[in-house]
Amino acid sequence: MFNFDEIVDRTKTPCEKWNKYKGTDVIPAWVADMDFKSPPCVIEALQQRVAEGVFGYTDIDDETYDAIIAFLKRHYQWEIKKEWLVFTHGVVSSMNIACLTIEGQSVMTTTPIYPHFIKAPRHANKEVLAVRMKEENNRWVLDFEAMERAIKPTCSLFMLCNPYNPAGTVFTKAELEQLGAFCLKHNLTICSDEIHADLLLNSSARHIPIASLSADLEQKSITLMAPSKTFNIAGLQASFAVIPNAELRKNFKKVMGSMVGGINLLGITALKAAYLEGDAWLNELRFYLAENLKMVQAFVARNPKLKLLDQEATFLAWIDASALGVESPYEFFLHYGVGLSDGEPFGDKNFVRLNFGTQKSVLETILNRMQKAMDSVC
Repeated sequence: MFNFDEIVDRTKTPCEKWNKYKGTDVIPAWVADMDFKSPPCVIEALQQRVAEGVFGYTDIDDETYDAIIAFLKRHYQWEIKKEWLVFTHGVVSSMNIACLTIEGQSVMTTTPIYPHFIKAPRHANKEVLAVRMKEENNRWVLDFEAMERAIKPTCSLFMLCNPYNPAGTVFTKAELEQLGAFCLKHNLTICSDEIHADLLLNSSARHIPIASLSADLEQKSITLMAPSKTFNIAGLQASFAVIPNAELRKNFKKVMGSMVGGINLLGITALKAAYLEGDAWLNELRFYLAENLKMVQAFVARNPKLKLLDQEATFLAWIDASALGVESPYEFFLHYGVGLSDGEPFGDKNFVRLNFGTQKSVLETILNRMQKAMDSVC
């Protein structure tokens, strides 16, 4: 058993999440990392590596490649090859590299979405064709009719987020097949951010890498993955892209060039340990997060002016606060001492994103403060 209830004082280190509201009575519940200690296997591996005392240029050993290959096969029945892997600092940098790699003047994605899906194409001086997701059967889903209306001949890249950040949707096989057919029809390469793939909270949900659906999609895909969200090691900048198409992989690496380095040696150490020995910890984490989600859902259910659709993955709740009638739901809850993510950078200022990847006692305090805010408008 692992103790996810243990409080870790993150204010003692230069922590982005907790430093944002330092010196104020605000509990941060925004940026997407968790307040839990990483798995013991990761901590022990890092301590052993640091004890060696030499931190020079480092190669990625075969055991690290094997750990990734085995993890993806074990969890997703996806068999990849060593040469398909390209290591990067993080998924965000990989998204920017993908936008520069794929020719074309425009990029399609969906909204509301993690802001870098909008920023990355713009950094590459490309038009963003942002198609709003729709609500269907109490889930956020793709709007294929709107996508067909929005597509342009200048578009050559579709940027997918699965599981979906911020809405928590895990796309079904049928949904991914329909998206794959759309992309093949319009000759779109798919850059799929699957960083939250391991964090499924609904037992009926199954993560399927879109590249695993067919040989055609495999050859038109850049799949971005990392252990960073799963094992709470985002600060170690351990990420990789899976690119089966040799020419696409060559071009991706060419764009990386000497500007963007690969994974650092402690990142390699943590990644390997997590993928080799972290499954038991991950299983307990999922259960803990699922229980936390129930707390969030119960809070929303008590407050008719808030809305939360069904969520299948991630530790991030996308809460509709439009019925509050306030100018900024983010500022509204901030006044009561809770620092959520403002929905505006994601594409809708009437929403807030709540990070419930924290200890139950902390989450309870967060929700109590949010309830006081709600009571003020009832």
